[in-house]
Amino acid sequence: MVVVRVPAEPSRHRVAVWRELRRIGALSLGQGVWGVPDVPVFSDGISKVTELAQRGEGEVLVLDAVGREEADSARLEALFTAERAEEWTEFLADCGKFAAEIDKEIRNQKFTMAELEEEEQSLERLRRWHRDSTARDVFGAPEAAAAEQQLRHCADRLVDYTERVFQALHQM
Repeated sequence: MVVVRVPAEPSRHRVAVWRELRRIGALSLGQGVWGVPDVPVFSDGISKVTELAQRGEGEVLVLDAVGREEADSARLEALFTAERAEEWTEFLADCGKFAAEIDKEIRNQKFTMAELEEEEQSLERLRRWHRDSTARDVFGAPEAAAAEQQLRHCADRLVDYTERVFQALHQM
């Protein structure tokens, strides 16, 4: 459990702490109270949250916590997994947008190096997002398997598009 107190003004410190907590995948449990599983992948993020809060003359209290009953622990795990499921759903939607963009470029026969570079950057962003989400998904949200499959599909779509770009360039 992470308990955070940062003065309201200036708000940039509070916002920076909030953004970092969201970035690392912390679960908001109430005003200034966050939960993360006690696994090494979250350690650096918690250190950064502490540093950001202290810059804003705030404080962070990090506690080891366990549910009083098995049901409490199971509930926290379910809440954390639900957050990851939402993240995976958003990721899957972006994969769909990526594939649709590739399809549009093929349909419009826009086979340029500039467009290819843009699509490569988009795929790289998806790969980073997938890597980070996988690291945070310590309990294994069911949507993770579909996300892995969709990322492979996106990579395959880019390979196809790349081949078309190079064919078009060599015909000129």
